[in-house]
Amino acid sequence: MQTPLARCGVAAAVLSLTLCTPSPPARATTPGPNTAGSAARAAAANAGAELVARRAAEASGASGAGGLRFRRCASVEELPSTVQCASLRVPLDYARPDGPQISLTVSRVAATGHGGAARQGALVYNPGGPGASGMFFPLVGGLPEWERIGAAYDLVGYAPRGVGRSAPLSCEDPAVRAKGPTQVPAEPSAAYKQQRIAAAQAYARGCAQRAGAALPYYSTLDNVRDLHMLRAALGEEKLTFMGASYGTYLGAVYATLHPGHVRRMVLDSAVDPDPRRIWYLDNLGQAPGFERRWYDFRAWAARHHATYRLGATPAAVQASYERVRDAVARTPADGTVGTGELQAAFLQAAYYDDVWQERAAALSAFLAGDPGPLAEQARPDPRSAAERENARAVYTAVLCNDAAWPADWETWDRDNTELARRAPFETWANAFLNLPCAYWPVRERQQPVAVGEQPQAIPRTLVVAAERDGATPYPGALELQRRLGSGAALVTEEGAGAHGVVGGRNDCVDRHVERYLLTGDTSGWRVTCAPHPEPAPVSLDDRAAQIPGKVPRALLPPVV
Repeated sequence: MQTPLARCGVAAAVLSLTLCTPSPPARATTPGPNTAGSAARAAAANAGAELVARRAAEASGASGAGGLRFRRCASVEELPSTVQCASLRVPLDYARPDGPQISLTVSRVAATGHGGAARQGALVYNPGGPGASGMFFPLVGGLPEWERIGAAYDLVGYAPRGVGRSAPLSCEDPAVRAKGPTQVPAEPSAAYKQQRIAAAQAYARGCAQRAGAALPYYSTLDNVRDLHMLRAALGEEKLTFMGASYGTYLGAVYATLHPGHVRRMVLDSAVDPDPRRIWYLDNLGQAPGFERRWYDFRAWAARHHATYRLGATPAAVQASYERVRDAVARTPADGTVGTGELQAAFLQAAYYDDVWQERAAALSAFLAGDPGPLAEQARPDPRSAAERENARAVYTAVLCNDAAWPADWETWDRDNTELARRAPFETWANAFLNLPCAYWPVRERQQPVAVGEQPQAIPRTLVVAAERDGATPYPGALELQRRLGSGAALVTEEGAGAHGVVGGRNDCVDRHVERYLLTGDTSGWRVTCAPHPEPAPVSLDDRAAQIPGKVPRALLPPVV
C-alpha cells in the first residue's frame, strides 16, 4: 500500500470470515443482482473478456516476447531501475470491448535463471484489499527467500483497476481525512450513529459524483477479467498466481471461471468464498477474529510486564489501554491523535505481531508521561493521504458492487449491537467503514460467483493460512479448500495469527510454497507448520537492539 517493505496504511480494508454465525440480513437489501438484465450484461462482459484476451494472446504471439512493452518505470512508482514497467489497456466495460479503455500499470523483474533454472513463466501477485497495489512485488526477487522462485519465474506485480495510476478512483477530497484528531466513542450513542449514517451517505454520493458512469465497473468480476487479459498479454497460456487476503477470493473466482487457464495458485490468508457471505456476513465474521488477536497482543504484553509495565494479566493491559484512550479523548496526543487514530494504530497489532513491540512500548511511554512515541506511530501522515483515500475508495466500490447489502440501518444496528457485546474491539469501526454499501448508488449489484461450482476440475492449488488470523479467520481457509476440490492442499501455521503467512515469516511455510511453485507438488492434503516465534520484548529505549545472532527477516509488505 505504501512504499516497498513499508507498513500498509489502510488496515481496515482487509476482509474475511467467520467464527460466528451472525443473524442473516433482513429482507430489505440494496437492489439485488438477480435480474435478467444483470445476468445478460455479465454474459456479455464475459464474452468481451474472452475476445480481448484472445486478441492480447495473438498480439503476444506475434511479438514473440509478450504483448506488453516493458521499460523503465515512471519515477512516481518509486521503484529501482532493476524493475521494469508497462501499461496494459483494458476495456472499462467488457460488455463493450471496443468502447472506452483504461490503463493498468504492471511491473516485472525477469527470471534470473540462476543456478541453471529453467524459466517457468510469469508469477503474478495480488496483495489484496481490495485497494492494494502489487507494483512492489518484483523487488522480492532480491531477497534470499525468493532466490529460487525468482530464478524460475518472471515476478510480475500490478495495480488493479482504480488503484494508484490504474484509472484511479476517488470518493472524497483526501484533505478531508488527512488531519487528526478524530474522537470515536467506545460505545456509539444514538446521536453518533446518526452522524455516521450521514457520513456514509455522503461518502456514497461522493463516489458517484467523482466516478460518474464508471462506478459500476470496479468489481471482483472486472478484476478477474483484467487478470485474464494480463495473463494473455504476458504471453502465458495458463496463469501462475499468488494472492493474499482479498487476492485469494480474486484467484478463486478466476479459477472457477477459467479453470483451463490455471497453472498454479498460492492463496495466502484465505477469504471464505461462500457466495452467501459476500460481503456483509464476511465482515461481521471478522469481529470475533480481531477480538481474539487483540487478546493475544494483551496476553503477550502481560507476559512481558517487566519490560512494558502495562499489567501482568490481559485484563490489566486492557485497563492500561483504556487509560490511554481516556487521556487522548480529553487531550489528543501531539494535538493529532485522538481515539480514532489510537484505534487504527492498535488494529495493526491485531493484524501483525511484528508491531507488538513498538505498540506496547508506545503505551508504556505514554503512561510514563511521554506521548511522543504514540503520536509518532498513530498520527496520520499527510503525505500518504491521497493513497489512503484511493485505497478506501477502491475497497468500498468493489465490496459494494460485488453483492447486495442490507439497505436498512435497523439490520446493521441489530447485528452489530449484538456482535459488539462479544467482540467490542473492532465491531463498530468495521461496520461504519462498510456502511456506504447500504446507500450505494449503483442500481444492480453483481451476482457473487459460486466458487468451485464449474464442470471442469480446477488444477492443483495451495491454500496457506494462520490458525489464529483475525482478518481472515481460519474457517475461511477450510471452506476455500473444500470448494477448490480434491486438488487443493492446505498448509496451516498452527497457533499463529499474523495476517499474510508467505514470504519470510515462517521457514516451514515457505518451503511448502517454494516446492509447489517450482514442481507443482504439495506435501499432502493438509499439513501443518509450527508457529513463527513471538516477538521478543524490546523496550522503547532498546528498540534498535538486535537479538544476539539473529538476523532480521525481510518480509513481503503486509497484505490487506
